[in-house]
Amino acid sequence: MYSGLAGRWAAALAGPGLAGALALLLLSPSCDPAAAQPSAKVPRVGYLSPGSSSDPARLRRFEAFRQGLRALGDVEGQNVVVETRWAEGRYERYPALATDLVNAKIDVIVTVGGAATQAAQHATTTVPIVMTVVFDPLGGRLVSNLARPGANVTGLSLIPLVGKQLEALKEVVPKATRMTVLSNPDNPASATQLREAEAAARSLGVRLRALQARGPQEIDGAFATMVSERTAALLALPDAVFTNQVRQIAELAIKNRLPSIYGLSEYTEAGGLMVYSPNTPDLERRAATYVDKILRGAKPADLPIEQPTKLDLVINLKTAKALGLTIPHALILRADQVIE
Repeated sequence: MYSGLAGRWAAALAGPGLAGALALLLLSPSCDPAAAQPSAKVPRVGYLSPGSSSDPARLRRFEAFRQGLRALGDVEGQNVVVETRWAEGRYERYPALATDLVNAKIDVIVTVGGAATQAAQHATTTVPIVMTVVFDPLGGRLVSNLARPGANVTGLSLIPLVGKQLEALKEVVPKATRMTVLSNPDNPASATQLREAEAAARSLGVRLRALQARGPQEIDGAFATMVSERTAALLALPDAVFTNQVRQIAELAIKNRLPSIYGLSEYTEAGGLMVYSPNTPDLERRAATYVDKILRGAKPADLPIEQPTKLDLVINLKTAKALGLTIPHALILRADQVIE
């Protein structure tokens, strides 16, 4: 190539002179071998969340994921692109959002929650999927094996905590004989968690009432039922719709003087009495590790599913005071955070 180019230069100099040579230079490919190579493709990462881009708590989780990427050298806007899709707490939006990410030629999709993972799984069998904050991926048929997930899905799962959550409620209201568990029937993890809750309630000698809600109005109706049935305490299961309504749920629990416990840290920030949950920002940071491995050539089928390594018990003493409750000292000593 270079000898041919030299000949064309000689002809140009012999013919039209220096001006022709300069024109030829502008039209000729670079002689720099590095510049002649095609530019490297920048990896594209999709992020499918059940929340809203205007929700500070959701944005904190997303930022934890981005921090995890940066710590591994994957800097957004430099050597990786992150495409976000927010479901705004509406499960029916997942299929279209997942398909949109696949059509955007994403290299790996991060999904938050079981419903988002299901939608991504239905949208593609080839694009790697890294799930996080997913309860019971085996029972939900998202993977066939925790050690070797198979197919295109891997990531981080949750562990059953409803039993421990009900135990904590029982410590706060030891005389309680009736408790309520609130769930969203559209959440694929709800059925399994309800079974866990019922088994735990039996061992505690508590009658458990299961109520369902899909949105704000049904949440209001569920609380009206709790009041009419004189339930002593409430467990709200983790759910995308509920996460968008944390303030509504926490305020209704206080208004109706219901001791309550939840599975996501956002609730105590909104005034909820207690939270016992995995540290979700930590899960999202760890999801970045899976993404980095996959972008470097690892197959999701070969990456074992991991569980939380950090669990947080948070107690809101302001709310306890508003409810006229005295939190047992032993429970306070076990807490990772106490809001005063």
